[in-house]
Amino acid sequence: MIYIKPEILERINSWLTPAFDNETQEKIKDTIATNPKGLEESFYKDLEFGTGGMRGVMGLGTNRINKYTLGKNTQGLSNYLKHSFPNEVLKVAIAYDCRHNSKTFGKVVADVFSANGIHVYLFEDLRPTPELSFALKHLNCHCGIVLTASHNPPEYNGYKVYWQDGGQLVPPEDGEIIAEINRLDYSEIKFEANNNLIQYIGKDVDDVFINAAIKNGSFNTETSAKENLNIVFTSLHGTSITAVPQTLSGAGYTNVHIVEEQREPNGDFPTVVSPNPEEPEALKMAIELADKVNGDIVIGTDPDCDRLGVVVRNLENKLVILNGNQTMILMTNFLLKQWQNEGKINNNQFVGSTIVSTPMMSVLTKAYNVECKIGLTGFKWIAKMIKDFPTMDFIGGGEESFGFMVGDFVRDKDAVTSTLLACEIAAQAKAKGKTLYETLIDLYVEHGLYKERLVSLTKKGIEGAQEIKQMMIDARENPLKEVNGSKVVRIEDYQLSIAKNTTNNTENKINIPKSNVLIYYTEDGSKIALRPSGTEPKIKFYISVNTNLDNVSDFATKEQLLELRIDAILKAMNL
Repeated sequence: MIYIKPEILERINSWLTPAFDNETQEKIKDTIATNPKGLEESFYKDLEFGTGGMRGVMGLGTNRINKYTLGKNTQGLSNYLKHSFPNEVLKVAIAYDCRHNSKTFGKVVADVFSANGIHVYLFEDLRPTPELSFALKHLNCHCGIVLTASHNPPEYNGYKVYWQDGGQLVPPEDGEIIAEINRLDYSEIKFEANNNLIQYIGKDVDDVFINAAIKNGSFNTETSAKENLNIVFTSLHGTSITAVPQTLSGAGYTNVHIVEEQREPNGDFPTVVSPNPEEPEALKMAIELADKVNGDIVIGTDPDCDRLGVVVRNLENKLVILNGNQTMILMTNFLLKQWQNEGKINNNQFVGSTIVSTPMMSVLTKAYNVECKIGLTGFKWIAKMIKDFPTMDFIGGGEESFGFMVGDFVRDKDAVTSTLLACEIAAQAKAKGKTLYETLIDLYVEHGLYKERLVSLTKKGIEGAQEIKQMMIDARENPLKEVNGSKVVRIEDYQLSIAKNTTNNTENKINIPKSNVLIYYTEDGSKIALRPSGTEPKIKFYISVNTNLDNVSDFATKEQLLELRIDAILKAMNL
């Protein structure tokens, strides 16, 4: 007999009450008999809001995504909306992706909002996450919800909350809403829909969003250059199939090859191990197609279409995957050059990035006399920058995890517009006899060669969560003094909001919200960041190194040296 802690057993028993339907209660009783250890995992804590909303495995329990955990979130959010906007006609927008149960969960959320007297705009079928951000502002809603688990495995789903500006929840609203949710009992959830308050939306919003994406992602590329660019695209069984091909076509790109085996939305993601464009395996079929049709560029998007992976031809004409930092540098430089050429840079513009992304972003923007504002991981912080600095022009923003945002018509990472932007850059480069890869190397020659690598350690379950917690405690209590023979000169602790200069033992305050992140900087310019994931059972290590690049012919040798330096850093850290 497996022992279950009394506090967990109390949680389990609370689900065997009339607040929960008979089917749920019977499943719990069966699981107590057949899989008590699994039930303990399902109930040992409440699902928490992380960097990308609430994400978790679907199933019964407080630590799972289900009708009741989503219903409780939505009831708490409904209460908060009523308190925050008294005497207003409240409106929300809801979208969902291709995952199992997403459509059902979308209707559950709509039902709860409507039962609380709130008008709901519910997409009739799956749609990209950036379209929800756009629709929220377009329809003048108070908030929005997307049911998605992004690139997580098939057993996951999630719940992202967006606010009036179209960006995800940030302080103080996030903490206040979480407190409202935590005060609730499951018996207080109103599940009985008022269908008169639920309005289905679809093509009427699609057309406006796609036209806006074309407007914001197009940059005077010649028609002949567009027609000459050979594009391969894969939606990886996700939502982008509803918007990306239409956007490319509307912008004038006629030479687009779609990976047919991955066109159909499917929550099992049957042709990939993981529907994550960061993983080379996910783009394998698209790369194979590009080799067959001699593609110039390959683009793959994650299931909810907020992130994109880009593949280009290198100096040997072989297809190689750009990492998120490289894609971000190319896109940012292109946008900055457009603004510069149009004479619009006047010291009142900024670009957004994150603390774990490449330091090259700050070097690049400085060359254009544009500020690079740095925030925590997650695009909600870049959206918050736009809100916090309303008199400044936001040019664009990105993060290392393959997300980018063009302007502020969408206030979240947007793989629809970013796919078009990538094609614009590639088409203009090809018209000049260059590839995107050569364009990137030119930037390295001008600004320095930066190389990054991400290492993720997966630690599942109760024990895994404790292990990750202990790893961060150990890193704080026993900070690194040197890495690979290079002295640590600065340590930034975002949980304590302190940056320490280890050479003179002085400290400065970090003026951004607290987060469980540690970053080490060494004498040779290396940067090592440690951060538990907010959406997956992982602890992540972000390594960045750099050197000067004298000319293009220097690139291969210098890049290999940086790769070896990263290998040595990982070995020194036992990773």
